[in-house]
Amino acid sequence: MATFPRSLWPSSRDRKGETRFRGRQVGRSRSVLGPDSVGMRQSLVALTFSSLTAVVAGGFLAGMTGTLERNPGLLVLIPAAIGMRGNIFGALGSRLATSIHAGTFRMSRRNDSLVIQNAIAAASLSLVTALVLAVLTKVLAPIFGLSSVIAISDLIVMSVIGSLLSFIVLIAVTLALAARSAERGWDLDDVNAPLVSAVGDVVTLPALLVASLLLEMSNFTVVLSAIVIVATLVSLGWVRQSRLSLVRLILWESLPILLATGIVLVIAGVVIEHELAAFAENRAMLILVPSCLGTAGAIGGILSARMSSKFHLGVIEPVAVPGRLARRDFIAALLIAVPVLLLNGFLAQLTSQVFGFASPGVASLVSISVLGGALATLLAGAIAYYGTALAVRAGVDPDTYGMPLVTSSVDLGGAAAIVLTIGWVGLS
Repeated sequence: MATFPRSLWPSSRDRKGETRFRGRQVGRSRSVLGPDSVGMRQSLVALTFSSLTAVVAGGFLAGMTGTLERNPGLLVLIPAAIGMRGNIFGALGSRLATSIHAGTFRMSRRNDSLVIQNAIAAASLSLVTALVLAVLTKVLAPIFGLSSVIAISDLIVMSVIGSLLSFIVLIAVTLALAARSAERGWDLDDVNAPLVSAVGDVVTLPALLVASLLLEMSNFTVVLSAIVIVATLVSLGWVRQSRLSLVRLILWESLPILLATGIVLVIAGVVIEHELAAFAENRAMLILVPSCLGTAGAIGGILSARMSSKFHLGVIEPVAVPGRLARRDFIAALLIAVPVLLLNGFLAQLTSQVFGFASPGVASLVSISVLGGALATLLAGAIAYYGTALAVRAGVDPDTYGMPLVTSSVDLGGAAAIVLTIGWVGLS
């Protein structure tokens, strides 16, 4: 009987490595076919963490009530700034998740690598959209009924500072999470959106609070806003001339949808600002704004990312009536939404008691959280499927278009749902 040299036998280390690789591949295949118990647990843990951080962000927001009243239009910018971070980095995570599923993901420091080009594109998009949101706030807020808004230079400075500070943290978190997911066989689609939402909430609000301290220095904000405008134009010019084809592709595909969603996000902020008097009277309700919008947006982001991966891999088709695998994802999302929305209401009440904020009571807060959040989650599910399907049919990247479409629509729908629920419980 023929034998092989012992040097050609696979070592125990090789066999273990092959077993781990096969395990990761099986895990990825199961996650693509549908939500399993592991994926649902990962999503629930990520959403719970997102709720905890969103309540912290809500506490910051409630503590800023005086600043919000002194600076009309600032509350319009806050949901838009937070939402745009989710749009940019949610889409980034979705693209990386698809590359992991397809087996093309590699961590590299080369300028022409997939990871670095995605990071450069995210940086440029963060700068451009921060400027655009400031301009949209100044233009649209009066159109939708706000009588006065702070100076455009103040809005630009606040928006850009919040954007740049959050970019530094979010790019590190997103890339680290993608690398860990590829190494461990996690499904990045299940955890990216909630964690991006959580980190974006925690970073952006304090950054905007710090930036609001600069509003007393009018000459400084005018000069800094001019520098920002020049830097934005230079950034766009560099990208246009760059040989990094993926950067150009992401930027030119992303800008139209991000500009459109920016309008939606600003309108969502206007809806909330119109209720500033009610929020100021019961600050505990203001704590709910980041958590409810964040939960619905994160669930929509999970669904959008999962749908995008399935469309890319040909597992599902973009048809009018969602198939069995798409429906399974949607049902799983609703199941994990309910306990998280309940948690949001109780955490808002607890936070209001700790910091001495006025509250309408735990029953009212839970009702606002569950009813408003459930309406926003239903909207998120519908947009996640049909928005991603439309992107596929239009021949554009659903990772780039699906996530911004979902999160911005959910922010507007969620803001409207929260305001409606406040009226239903008699607090408007």
